Amino acid sequence: MQYRTLGRTGVRVSTLALGAMNFGSIGRTTQDEATAIVDAALEAGVNVIDTADMYGAGESEEMVGKAIAGRRDDIVLATKAGMPMGEDPNRRGSSRRWLVTELDASLRRLGVDHVDLYQIHRWDPETGDEETLSALTDLQRAGKIRYFGSSTFPAYRVVQAQWAAREHRLSRYVTEQPSYSLLQRGIERDVLPVSQEYGLGVLVWSPLASGWLSGAVRAGREIATHRSATLPDRFDTALPANRARLDAVERLARVADEAGLTLIQLALGFVTAHPAVTAALIGPRTVDHLRAQLAAADTVLPADVLDAIDEIVAPGTDLAAHEKFDTPPALLDASLRRR
Repeated sequence: MQYRTLGRTGVRVSTLALGAMNFGSIGRTTQDEATAIVDAALEAGVNVIDTADMYGAGESEEMVGKAIAGRRDDIVLATKAGMPMGEDPNRRGSSRRWLVTELDASLRRLGVDHVDLYQIHRWDPETGDEETLSALTDLQRAGKIRYFGSSTFPAYRVVQAQWAAREHRLSRYVTEQPSYSLLQRGIERDVLPVSQEYGLGVLVWSPLASGWLSGAVRAGREIATHRSATLPDRFDTALPANRARLDAVERLARVADEAGLTLIQLALGFVTAHPAVTAALIGPRTVDHLRAQLAAADTVLPADVLDAIDEIVAPGTDLAAHEKFDTPPALLDASLRRR
């Protein structure tokens, strides 16, 4: 396992981090299975576990808490808040009122007195940066969080939050957690350069592109992954965008074969090769899935392989731009761009 410094915090983290979204009902993973995954990950040198309050409506946090009991100090523990946690319109977002309440709930579910990294799950356009940053700064000073970060923020919001922290003399986001993979390279245009400019640690999610790069999605085979069952439109190869992805996957698989790598190793080695990326979040549902992904822990892609990848998916290109979660609101809501 390799280790890198998380931004400018001085904290050393493994280049593969364990994402716990699949713990519980989302991934149909039992507590025993989740604990076995955590055990195997820690034994392999993984020292970061990332979850969120909304994964299984708190179920993932509870399962992580049970799995890490007795070894809390060995783990860089991260969670997130901001996504809806019920029908009440105030049980979401990044207001002081909600963050203070929900952090306490997360700590109870995790069975800990603090988290190392608390992340705002999505940018909240209804809440000002000063409101959110002042709440997070106070929670940090209270010892309930060590650091805080953003997740899937558009690049201009990352910049704005940095300037707001400086203007109001508040603590700042020290990490960003964007989506990044061989098939979704759009953040190379702006989010990654901005993260480098401000010295942010970058924990990328979905490096296997929701299973497209797991090796299970290939031409001529029936697509029967867990994700394809829950999001069939994203894997319907009758759709042009998905046909383009499948073509890219086939070409990338040939590059992996010629390099003596699995497609998973190629995918994880690619995202961790970028100098702005600190770690890739892997989200296994089984120990076997975890082991296949841990095989990429020491993968270093040579220049000719990286060049071959660029020929297949050009730098800064998203093959499924419609699935991005950091699109500026005005592009989605016509009322925000018309007088």
